[in-house]
Amino acid sequence: MERDSIVVVHPDDQSSQTAELMRRFNDVFQNHDPSALLGLVAEDCVIENTVPAPDGARHAGRGACVRLWSAIASEPGTRFDIEETFVAGERATIRWRYWPADGNSIRGVNLMRVADGLIVEAMGYVKG
Repeated sequence: MERDSIVVVHPDDQSSQTAELMRRFNDVFQNHDPSALLGLVAEDCVIENTVPAPDGARHAGRGACVRLWSAIASEPGTRFDIEETFVAGERATIRWRYWPADGNSIRGVNLMRVADGLIVEAMGYVKG
C-alpha cells in the first residue's frame, strides 16, 4: 500500500481544507474502513461511477454515495494505490490504481468537488 502524494496548486485556506478532506477520503480506501464516510459526504452529493461502461451509473444523495463507497472500500482482497492527489481550491483530482481480488489492476481517476467542507461531486473514469 502506498501513501498518496498530495499536490496543492494554490496554498490558500480552501485548497488546504480540500487537501485534508481528500486525505481523509483516501484513508477510507487505504484502510478498508468506511466508517468516516458519513462525515465526509454532503447530503446532496452526486457520484458518476466508472461502471457500467461506457457512461457509468449515477448515485445521488448522501445515503447512495456512502453505500457505494462503503462497498468499494470494504471489498475483501482488494486495494487502492493512490498515485497522486492534485488540489486546486474546491476541486481535487485523485489518480489511482485499483487491485481487485483477482490480481489484475485498473487505473483511473476521480474528479472531486467539495463545498462547505464536504464532498459534493465525484466523477470516476478508468483507462481502457
